[in-house]
Parts: sequence; C-alpha cells; structure tokens
Amino acid sequence: MSTEHQQYSTQNQAQTIREYAERRGIRIVKTYSDDAKSGLIIGGRMALQQMIADVESGVAEFSMILVYDVTRWGRFQDTDESAYYEYRCRKAGMQVAYCAEQFENDGSPTSTIVKSVKRAMAGEYSRELSVKVFAGQCRLIELGYRQGGPAGFGLRRALLDERGEVKTELKRGEHKSLQTDRVVLVPGPDEEVRTVRWIYSQFLKKGLSESEIAAELNERGILTDLGRAWTRATVHQILTNEKYIGNNVYNRRSFKLKRKRVANGPEMWIRSEGAFEAIVEPKQFQKAQAIIAARNRRFSDEEMLERLTRLLLRHGYISGLVIDEADGMPSSGAYAHRFGSLLRAYSLVGFTPDRDYRYIEANRLLRQFHGDEIERVIHEITRLGGAVIRNPATDLLTINGEFTASVVVARCRETSSGGLRWKIRFDTGLAPDITIAIRMNRTNTDALDYYLLPQFEMRSKPLGLAEENGLMLDAFRFETLDFFFDMARRVSVSEVTPW
Repeated sequence: MSTEHQQYSTQNQAQTIREYAERRGIRIVKTYSDDAKSGLIIGGRMALQQMIADVESGVAEFSMILVYDVTRWGRFQDTDESAYYEYRCRKAGMQVAYCAEQFENDGSPTSTIVKSVKRAMAGEYSRELSVKVFAGQCRLIELGYRQGGPAGFGLRRALLDERGEVKTELKRGEHKSLQTDRVVLVPGPDEEVRTVRWIYSQFLKKGLSESEIAAELNERGILTDLGRAWTRATVHQILTNEKYIGNNVYNRRSFKLKRKRVANGPEMWIRSEGAFEAIVEPKQFQKAQAIIAARNRRFSDEEMLERLTRLLLRHGYISGLVIDEADGMPSSGAYAHRFGSLLRAYSLVGFTPDRDYRYIEANRLLRQFHGDEIERVIHEITRLGGAVIRNPATDLLTINGEFTASVVVARCRETSSGGLRWKIRFDTGLAPDITIAIRMNRTNTDALDYYLLPQFEMRSKPLGLAEENGLMLDAFRFETLDFFFDMARRVSVSEVTPW
C-alpha cells in the first residue's frame, strides 16, 4: 500500500479479508502488511519477503494465504514477477485466495487469463501514474517551486503557504508537512553569498581553476554546506548550476518506475528562468559556461594522448586520480571509454604502472560512495520523521537520541579461483550500536547488499564474508536499507523489540 488516499488502505484491505474469512469459516492467524511501500519492486517490501520466507522454510503456521486482489503482489513492470511470487507460495503447498476478485483462484483457464490481464493492467497503471506525476512536477517547476534536493551552498529553502507567503526557513533534513505548501530557494547567509560571488570573481577575473579556488577556500577554513572541505567538484558545481542565477531546472536525471537512474540531455530538462532571486549576475554565469564549454570540447585521440603525455612528464606517473584532479584534462572515464581502458591509454603514451593504479581509483570511488550513502541514510530517516546528528569528524550517526550507527563499505575482491570475498572492518573505537555494512558488487561500482550488525557482532578483527555465509549473518542481510529506515523511524515512538 503506497498511500492511504485510495481503496487500498490497509484498513480497507483488512476489512475485506476479514469478511471473506468469516463467510468461509477461515480463521486468520497472522497478517503481513507493507504500509506505505511502493509495489514497483520487491525491495523494501519486508513483510512480503518475510511471508515468502516463512512459507518456503516451513515455519508458517497456516495453510492458506488471503490476498485482497491480484495487484497486491505488486505492480511490477514485468508481469511474470507477480506470478512468480504466487507460484513460489503455491509450490510450497499454500492455497492462495483473492478476496476482492470475482473469480476463484482454482487454476482454471479462466482464472489464469484474468490474473494475467490484471497483472498487465497493474503495471500499466503504474506507468500512467508516473506520467501524471511527472507532468504535475513539471508544472510546479514552471511555476517556480523547488522539487526536492538540498539548497546548496549560498542558498536556503523557504516554505510558502497557499497564499505564497513565507512561513519559515527549512533546515537541512526538514520537509513540508502540508500538501498545499510550496518550497522556493532564497539567498542564504551574507557570508555564503559573498563566497559564491568570490568564486566567480576568481574564476573569471583571475583565471583560477576550480582546484586552485578549492585550495584557497580550504586555507581560509571555509567549509561547504555539508561541513566538508572544498574539492574541484564542489567548486565546479557552483560554477555550473543555474540555480545561482535564479533558474529552476528539473529532470536532469531520471529514476522512473524504480528503474536505472539515467542522465538526461539538456533538451529534456524542464526550466523556469528567473524563478528565484539570483545571487550571481547572469552575464558572469554565461561567461563561466563559455570558458568551461571551451575547455570541455571534444578532443581528438591525438589531442587526448598529447595532454596525457604532458601530464606524465609533469608528474612522472599517471593514474585515474591524477587525471581527474588535473585542470584542462578530459576525465579518466573519458580516456577509458575512448581507448578501451586506462591501461590501454597508459601504454599508448609509454607508461607502465609499477603498481595497479586502478586500486587507487577504486578507493577514491569508494570514498565518494561512502559519503553518498551516509547522506542517503540521513535524508531517508529525516524524511520519515526521525532525527539524525552526524559527527563531522567520525561520521558516527546518532539517531533519535536513542542509538548510534556507523556506515562501513566492504570492497569486493576476487580470489584466484574466481570466488568473491569481502572484509568488514568495524569502527570498534566508536562502538556504534549498529553497523550498516555495505557489500559492494564485483566491480565495486554499486551496493550488492547490506548487513545490519548490532554491537555484540562487532569484533576487533575484520569480519570475512563469502558469497554464501552462515545463517546468523543471513538473518541480518537485506537487499535494501528500508528495514533500517523503518526501525529508525519507530524508535522513540513505540516499544522496539530488542535485537
């Protein structure tokens, strides 16, 4: 059930199921309910996953599953997925009955055809709803309202009521509570606004690069809006984001129907010009874009190799990290894409690494991934009504003033025999109540799964994991972090069963 404002509220479903059971003399002994969860993917549907696990493991103390209707398995875009979960339950000996459908789920040709049609209709409903929601969001963007995301350095989010009057300033992690309220961007503290204008001045008038500007900001002790040191990327973001000239831009990236996140071309962006008060002159912004565009023009193979050769002569060695931090250079990803791999590009300029610099590059990506995951944990918990305090020195999270959590990332390593191994290194000095351990996939580019490990599982030596692990560890394994977010939301508002 994804929202209360429809016939599929859990209360309505439960009432229909009770009436069905009473008419047929069935006694309900257990209820599995996924409140406010999307049916597009099974990730996050912890109750559904638990029900299937109970059925297949033989611990279920029932012989029949009562479902409101066919769509409650999920509104999957692949209609076979819904049928697959029902099949797993039936294969384990469970009878499945639909309480609000006009047919008996008896395996007859009629019921088979009707279920197939309804599964397809459920998927189509999600597609149509996605189109409508996107159109509504685009309309709000055109009206000048902000649609999610942090304000950024030098800006703040202001909450407007239905009359367009400012109610309050939203702090980081805070969100509107009324559907009629709207959010806009406003200039932030004067010192931050002056810093943003100083960045543009240094870039345009003095010709400083993003790296040089970041170094000077760090020397002055100025931190970003996230309380971190400045990098080339954070300075570049300020120089390229149109919100600093008051433009409201949306749909740069898409994540529709819970599918793969994609970057959209400028022709697909939704833009409202002059939506907010600008803190940078549009002429300055356009000049900065012209400089960046000229610098980022498409290089020929010969030009790319020439620049790589000069970089090698300057440093004596090259790596993905060195390439990305050098001004005026295409990215390491551009070299890998153009020449097949970084090692191939190295060989073309006569450089043979005395060690595998891909390891350094992977470390950089993992550090960035770790920071992004911490931000996601904070965002999701605050969105659900929880409170999170982050220690800027250790990244230890204190949640609702009740317990602490640490996020660690475990690199995937491949053995000589082709097996995969992970080592989880605990923050024993911090002694968090819960460690969120993220196992990376084979290429160390994305999360494979998550382990929630309470303090009594912590140990001074790293915890070694293989592709298949013991029952105890599997009990704490999850494909998504929704279970942890829900647990964090419930702490302080209801009694929580101890681990």
